[in-house]
Amino acid sequence: MKHLPKYILTRVIYAVFTLWVVVTITFVIMKAIPGKPFASEGKISPQAYQNLLHYYKLDRSYPEQYLGYLKSIVTLDFGPSLRSSTIDANYYIQKGLPVSMQLGVQALIVSLGMGLVLGIVASLYHNKAPDYIAIIIAIIGVSVPSFIMAKVLTTIFSVGLHWFPVAGWKSFEYTILPTFALAFLPMAQIARLMRSSMLEVMGMDYIKTAKAKGLRRFSIIIKHAIRNAILPIVSISGTIITNLLTGSFVVERIFTIPGMGESFVKSIGNRDYPVIMAATVVYCFVLIFFTLVVDLLYPLIDPRIKLVGGGKMANGK
Repeated sequence: MKHLPKYILTRVIYAVFTLWVVVTITFVIMKAIPGKPFASEGKISPQAYQNLLHYYKLDRSYPEQYLGYLKSIVTLDFGPSLRSSTIDANYYIQKGLPVSMQLGVQALIVSLGMGLVLGIVASLYHNKAPDYIAIIIAIIGVSVPSFIMAKVLTTIFSVGLHWFPVAGWKSFEYTILPTFALAFLPMAQIARLMRSSMLEVMGMDYIKTAKAKGLRRFSIIIKHAIRNAILPIVSISGTIITNLLTGSFVVERIFTIPGMGESFVKSIGNRDYPVIMAATVVYCFVLIFFTLVVDLLYPLIDPRIKLVGGGKMANGK
């Protein structure tokens, strides 16, 4: 791992460049969206409207506004929300991010746990009843959008059985339905990928050799098969984690969860540029961070993969 510092530096440079590209594209899209800020304020005089634009520095040229947004990102001070001059955009991040993170972490645990178990069981009972059941569950998970799954879970377990609350965010029981609604799609993706990977690994020569040596099936599966079969899951886990932690817009809206998704959706409708930019930076940072973490995990899971000069990875065979 002697090339680790250089690799991290290279990835940090890529991350900064990626963040700049995303912020730039977001700024262009914000200005291209039809409509004007403060449109929801009702009828206001032209003078009052100009005063608001001047107060929020929106009467400046686009290059000046763009440089101002870049400065706000560097200082992590996105300024006041256009909806209220007394509330900073940072407030919505501080309030909503912990909620979205909690929901995302719970969904990640559920999706990883159930997805891996389903995939492993399906591969071990290939072309048998457990395999067919796992495939059906995976197909449903991939085919049904999260907002439909949320409605189905609410109808069955809230309206029908009265086991869980319909909406809100007050205690742990309020988190169960949105967690499963959010986790169902990645769970299905993980199960399908783990099943395919396990089937491939179980047919390899070193597994056959281990069986010929008389090793117990349980030991072969745990020590040899799963460790190699899980690599494809690791490769997509960065994207899955990011989607779960930041991509719960619809689920949060359905269950009235005060997370980042609610603030982000409302900010777009209100043309609240500081909140839009703050949320975009947070989402981009989370994606870059977890992608880097996943890349660093590769050499730890598979010793054959090593960091080489130039901040790249190579197979050490």
